[in-house]
Amino acid sequence: MTTPFPFTAVVGQDDLRLALLLNAVSPAVGGVLVRGEKGTAKSTAVRALSALLPEVAVVPGCRFSCDPAAPDPGCPDGPHEAGAGTTRPARMVELPVGASEDRLVGALDIERALAEGVKAFEPGLLADAHRGILYVDEVNLLHDHLVDLLLDAAAMGASYVEREGVSVRHAARFLLVGTMNPEEGELRPQLLDRFGLTVEVAASREPEQRVEVVRRRLAYDDDPAAFAARWADEEAAVRERIVAARRLLPQVRLGDGALRQIAATCAAFEVDGMRADIVMARTATALAAWAGRTDVLAEDVRQAALLALPHRRRRNPFDAPGLDEDKLDQTLEEFSGEDDSDPDPDPDGPGGGGGGGGEPAPDSGPQGGDTAARPEAGEGGEPQPSGAGEQSPARAAEPFRTKVLSVPGIGEGAAGRRSRARTEQGRTTGARRPRGALTKLHLAATVQAAAPHQRARGRSGPGLVVRRDDLRQATREGREGNLVLFVVDASGSMAARQRMSAVKGAVLSLLLDAYQRRDKVGLVTFRGTSADVALPPTSSVDAAAARLESLPTGGRTPLAAGLLKAHDVLRVERLRDAARRPLVVVVTDGRATGGPEPVALAGRAARLFAAEGVASVVVDCESGPVRLGLAGQLAADLGGTAVTLDELRADSIAGLVKDVTRRAA
Repeated sequence: MTTPFPFTAVVGQDDLRLALLLNAVSPAVGGVLVRGEKGTAKSTAVRALSALLPEVAVVPGCRFSCDPAAPDPGCPDGPHEAGAGTTRPARMVELPVGASEDRLVGALDIERALAEGVKAFEPGLLADAHRGILYVDEVNLLHDHLVDLLLDAAAMGASYVEREGVSVRHAARFLLVGTMNPEEGELRPQLLDRFGLTVEVAASREPEQRVEVVRRRLAYDDDPAAFAARWADEEAAVRERIVAARRLLPQVRLGDGALRQIAATCAAFEVDGMRADIVMARTATALAAWAGRTDVLAEDVRQAALLALPHRRRRNPFDAPGLDEDKLDQTLEEFSGEDDSDPDPDPDGPGGGGGGGGEPAPDSGPQGGDTAARPEAGEGGEPQPSGAGEQSPARAAEPFRTKVLSVPGIGEGAAGRRSRARTEQGRTTGARRPRGALTKLHLAATVQAAAPHQRARGRSGPGLVVRRDDLRQATREGREGNLVLFVVDASGSMAARQRMSAVKGAVLSLLLDAYQRRDKVGLVTFRGTSADVALPPTSSVDAAAARLESLPTGGRTPLAAGLLKAHDVLRVERLRDAARRPLVVVVTDGRATGGPEPVALAGRAARLFAAEGVASVVVDCESGPVRLGLAGQLAADLGGTAVTLDELRADSIAGLVKDVTRRAA
């Protein structure tokens, strides 16, 4: 077994360490979501935490880690009699991104259940993680239905498996930790809200701190055991402090004044629902226990807000995470006179968390310096020159709600919410022989397959004799996510600021729709003499929005180059993810200039998409009293549909999907 990197040896990342420790003190806080760029010790810190958790007492032989002092009366391995048990280290269980539903919640042996009438249950990862840590790396890439199951179990403290009339329930209380890189896509707001705390992490820009990170990592890699031994005293001190805080937690008093500050803060930041209030109250209580106090102070409420509210106030994926700390301080000050605990802040300053002892203390602003780290060409109103007649980027108009643009036919891509697909979730449409492990039994088809062979198999009793060859897998139809590739004309013919603002608003609206439907998105732009891949296909729609916002315009209209570049992007993406079907959205007025026969060349490029059956929509941006209808001709060459900017709105697009389907059929 490898020696984990010591938790106390992690350099910086004070907010991350504090959030993890607060959940170790009080798992009722609801877990931690760690957001940040790659290489920022997210996984290292989470894996190191498990070594700090106290050992747990378990019933010998129980696969569900029942507490011998209070065994679960509904344990599938029970009933257990209360008494002495054995101890073992707290577990940290990792949930792989590609895990199946059965691997997460457990599986029933359907064949034995039908043939023998017994509940043969194989526990899943939720059972393994009971009374420990369940860690999900890249949680934003996990299938939505698995995230739903995971968060439901975390909220209820139990896992339920219901299948073909057989029901199993077992306790599943664990510290849930998820890590993610926002560049690879966001979690839905409903799922964000289910994590108690969130932390934004970034690599330090201080040279001395970066030097110390490298020094410690190299020392650990050279001799993990010796490096861990040097930090053993610090690790033991934190472990003892967690135990002491757990004992003190029931005695912590959350006064009416602190509760009013919590309620006022949640109201001031307009968070939805009441979960934020509850999480803030539990976090503030855990902060007081961690500091060795029995009263919750205003500084605890402030730190709880910084950890529990930023991810709950985002209304769409393009809102920057974070909290206005001036507004937070003003709200707390306004209600500080009603606090029945000590109103004086800790002398170490607001947000200190009362840590002391050299343990993690939160930063005053977890998002500090983040905006300066991503300069874009054209930001600040002064784009870098790249073509004749170039104009500074126009701001996008207000986005609006669109209706669904879907790909015709039935796919088999990643689960999502756009086009029809064969999926593990959805309505049952038929049955087939299972390929590999059986996951969704089609009971009627299984009985029909087994019935003709009962006499030959010597059936003599009421039970049905079922063999492996009789089992039938249910085929289900749901929705998939697609690759929505935007091909945007940024030439001089689109350069009128009011017009380009409307175009960007329309693309932004479609990006919001893509985010809600769990699509990947890509962005190709063309102007001047060439086309560029402004954003390779990604699940991060906010990255696409940032590229769109800084998009300058001007120059000629190399429409053929834009289409050919998009064709190359799809060819490469087809090799990476063959199951994900594309939808090409061309945003242009249809004009083509530059080079010999530009219109004919664009038509030939468009017919490449039609020959491969790629679904497409042309957003016609032509305006003015005289219209050439070039976008309509481009749509015909693509084998798709042309739609005006006004028709993209939800109240005027009713027939578009049927039209796309009919033309592509």
